[in-house]
Amino acid sequence: MKRFLTNLLLLLVLAVALAIWVKLPWPGVLALAVLFALWMLASRRGRQAASVAAVGLSTLRQRLGSAAVIVIGIAGVVAVLVALLAMGEGYSQTLRKTGSADTAIVMRGASASEVMSVLDHDSVTQVVQTPGIVRDAKGQPLASPELVVAANLPIIGGGADDEGSVQLRGVGEQAWAVRPQVKIVSGRRFNPGMRELNVGVGAARQFAGLAPGREVRLGSQLWTVVGVFASGDALDSEVWGDANVVADTYRRGSSRASVVAKLADPQAFGAFKAALEANPQLKIDADTTRDYYANQSEGMSKVIRVMGITVGLIMAIGAMFGALNTMFAAVAARAREIATLRAIGFRGLPVVVAVMLETMLLALLGGVIGGALAWLVFNGYGASTLAAGTVGKLSFELAVTPALLGTGLKWALAIGFVGGLFPAVRAARLPVTTALRES
Repeated sequence: MKRFLTNLLLLLVLAVALAIWVKLPWPGVLALAVLFALWMLASRRGRQAASVAAVGLSTLRQRLGSAAVIVIGIAGVVAVLVALLAMGEGYSQTLRKTGSADTAIVMRGASASEVMSVLDHDSVTQVVQTPGIVRDAKGQPLASPELVVAANLPIIGGGADDEGSVQLRGVGEQAWAVRPQVKIVSGRRFNPGMRELNVGVGAARQFAGLAPGREVRLGSQLWTVVGVFASGDALDSEVWGDANVVADTYRRGSSRASVVAKLADPQAFGAFKAALEANPQLKIDADTTRDYYANQSEGMSKVIRVMGITVGLIMAIGAMFGALNTMFAAVAARAREIATLRAIGFRGLPVVVAVMLETMLLALLGGVIGGALAWLVFNGYGASTLAAGTVGKLSFELAVTPALLGTGLKWALAIGFVGGLFPAVRAARLPVTTALRES
């Protein structure tokens, strides 16, 4: 019963320690490492632990195969975890860098996204004339009423019937003025009133036929691709056409989904929004385009993160069992050595620390290898997914950031901690006479 209660207490302490470890920022991790190093240098038991650990590490060549099980297993966990989290980070970064703090997007009230918003002609006219919007040299407000619809196009590399959804944005001349980052890189801009398209570089990589001079069918009409644009953000995944022609093709009348307006500076947004809300004829919501796109990324980023952590946790459990088996075998092989150290005065704590230190160093090596593999293979890797709140594929690049590499290392050390704890406790509990007899 005493042994059972002790093990139960150990499990509870372990659960609390892991919970704290997950939330601990890296300055806290480094502080713990410094304190541990000072303890090993300054205390008698710390020096004993260092001596025992040094002996164990010196025999790794004889246990190279079993040590490799820990390193490779944890490297695999970290590589997969970081790669999956990099997918969510790349997706989120692409949307977060879309828009700016000095442009506003106005939609119908309570609309979660542009595809759910419908502004009638009168509302669009009043929004465009709201004070606070910058005007061009001709005195016209830099505001772009826009329409967003779903269009089906054949996917590159797919079969004859394989189609995907692309976001078709109907815009006017002011769309280019409110988004100066959008540049034509091939061909020209579409002509107003014509069935002509400009396509983003991301959409051109995903869908067939989106090259200047080619024709594609949208709705029931043939459209001609006349230019390719690049913006370096989520807009690269869109296709642009004249708003009036898009509205006629998809029978949207004079309604629009949103109005994107250029403001004098980021501080002007508060007054602009207040002016909109003061108009009793308008039932709208306004936000900066930067905040709007950042909010659009939250849902999908959470889903990808939960998926990554779930897969990583399943793999981590397997790696923990591998580390446990390996370290139990290592402790059994060194039973005589540990018993001798205990007999000449070494306490149980130095033995526990030494075994765990060996395991965590192997885990750290595995974490570094796994993180390096994830960075080399997946950083900048192109991918696409359905964008949260939009109607088309969003092209983005996986982003293996230092923060994600740090998360991978914390997972590796956590696996090493669990994998080394129970074998270490067994080594410290083993009676000296029993250890000498078993060996």
